[in-house]
Parts: sequence; structure tokens; C-alpha cells
Amino acid sequence: QVQLVESGGGLVQAGDSLRLSCAASARAVSLYAMGWFRQAPGKEREFVAAISWSGGSTEHADSVKGRFTISRDNAKNTVNLQMNSLKPEDTAVYYCAMGPLYGLAVRHSNQYNYWGQGTQVTVSS
Repeated sequence: QVQLVESGGGLVQAGDSLRLSCAASARAVSLYAMGWFRQAPGKEREFVAAISWSGGSTEHADSVKGRFTISRDNAKNTVNLQMNSLKPEDTAVYYCAMGPLYGLAVRHSNQYNYWGQGTQVTVSS
């Protein structure tokens, strides 16, 4: 059983930056595509960013493109989400998820098998 633990969330002002991290319990996670999703109150969970197992390809939602960057450090079994120029509409619980084995960066949540508990990000105006 893989455990994913997110950290780095918090309360910030519009325009600020945050860096989310996802730590995985299993070394084999380095062989899987990884992704970040978010869910705002009263809304469905939505895709934010994904990265292939090798780190060679990434995908970002249009709403965060140019502001957020996903990366991974397979030696440390971590996946990060650098969030710059934060906006109030970025307020949500952010979830890390593990995707397909040797997978590309995929956007659909149904391709992710393991999920973290989430970390709250609140952006005030």
C-alpha cells in the first residue's frame, strides 16, 4: 500500500508563492506518473498538473499554465508543485496522486490509483 503525504499548504495573499510537496512511502513510486488535483468548496475535483514517470513530460491545466510548475525528485520519492502568482480562485484542497506505471503525464483522475489526504491552500485577495 502506497502512502502519499502532501505538505506546504497555507494561507497567503494574492500574488504570493507556495511550494507543495508530496512524499511517497514507496521507492517504486519513481516508476509511476504523478499528478496534482484540487477541489474547491462546492466544486468537483479538477486536474492541476501531471508529470511522467521519468519527469520528461508534464501537463498543466490552462488555468495554472505559466504560474504553476510540477517537478519530481525520484531520488527522494517526492513530487513538487511550485505555485507562483497565486489568485483567490486557486483556493482549494490540493491532492497528490499516483498514476500509471511507466506512465505519461495524464489528466484524467480515473487513471490515478492512490491519493493523498490533501493540503489546504487559501489565497486571500
